[in-house]
Amino acid sequence: MNTDTLRKLSEQLATPSYIFDLNEFEKRAELVRKYFGEKVGLCFSIKANPFLLGRLPDTFDKIEVCSPGELTVCEKTGVDMSKIIFSGVNKTEKDVHRAADDEVGTFTAESLLHVEMINREGVNRNKVYPVLLRVTDVKGGSQFGMEESQVLDIIRNRSEYKGIEIVGIHYFTGTQKKKAKPIIRELDYISDLIDRVKAELDFTIERIEYGTGLAVDYFDDNADALEEERLASISDSIRALSEKAALTVEMGRFFAAPCGYYLTKVIDVKTNYDINYAIVDGGLNQLKYDGQLQGMQIPKIIHFKNNVCSDGEKSWTLCGSLCTTADVLSRNAVFDSLSIGDILVFCRTGAYSVTEGMAVFLSREMPVVSVYSAENGLTVIREMLYSDVFNTPKI
Repeated sequence: MNTDTLRKLSEQLATPSYIFDLNEFEKRAELVRKYFGEKVGLCFSIKANPFLLGRLPDTFDKIEVCSPGELTVCEKTGVDMSKIIFSGVNKTEKDVHRAADDEVGTFTAESLLHVEMINREGVNRNKVYPVLLRVTDVKGGSQFGMEESQVLDIIRNRSEYKGIEIVGIHYFTGTQKKKAKPIIRELDYISDLIDRVKAELDFTIERIEYGTGLAVDYFDDNADALEEERLASISDSIRALSEKAALTVEMGRFFAAPCGYYLTKVIDVKTNYDINYAIVDGGLNQLKYDGQLQGMQIPKIIHFKNNVCSDGEKSWTLCGSLCTTADVLSRNAVFDSLSIGDILVFCRTGAYSVTEGMAVFLSREMPVVSVYSAENGLTVIREMLYSDVFNTPKI
């Protein structure tokens, strides 16, 4: 989104506010498609930004859902339930039953308990549900997925499960990977696992859901180029794996981060012991960048001035509205004549920022959420939440 368009939109919205650019979101998905090829499926993990769900471009083949709440979002937005991969480390009998009612396309199993629950649901309904078995990180594991040996045992005993069909493997070890080497190593591991399972268990792994964990550069002026280089560096390995099994690449942050803009207004300015402070109506309860600690790194911030005066550039510490010294958005951010009423726009906030913050701390107003496209203009999809409550007269 160009600066002129963003300025015009900022004049239409209250602050704090998020704008998600649907054209940029689609452009990002198409960039991934360009490098990975048409044969590789693309899955959007909606935990990165559920507000984009009802407007997903056709580029996406699958949707990863990890909680009952996310399933509710899918129900309310009317997405194609057959595209859903119902994942998540905490599944209950009720969750599985509900997902079956919704006719989700695929279940993942992160434990033997998951396998048994999904199998029972299938048997009770006289159906067979496609299941991806999640393998934990082979470098040491985590609470996610199962050890390879247990996954192999489940495959070995697959005839015991009449309500599921084990169709493949789910593998994801973490996010913000800046180097190609660990990703290529994981792809090689999956390729080898496919071969070993076929040789040892006479079983064909038909599908792979793989999360690359590709990093997003929040604080680098050359972010787009760096991120495209990462895509290019793993593309050959991605394409090679897609020749051995039906491969779906699942990402959230990498797809959505560049499309987001967070708008917040300067409410007060002051200087304490030679440090210039600006208080804004947003804060860390709403704005979060991965890797930003106590505002020590400065993301791209666009400054819309409330007046044309200029008294030179100064360094500012930007603080939110919470009653904690931790509420620092950026230190040593340089602006020309920052003053009350100015709008600051934090860029690359399309993933997690809108959902990861301490949203209800201090009961500060929730941000407006809107989407924009060149074709359809600005659409507000969530207004502020507290205003009506606070302004309602007592009975």
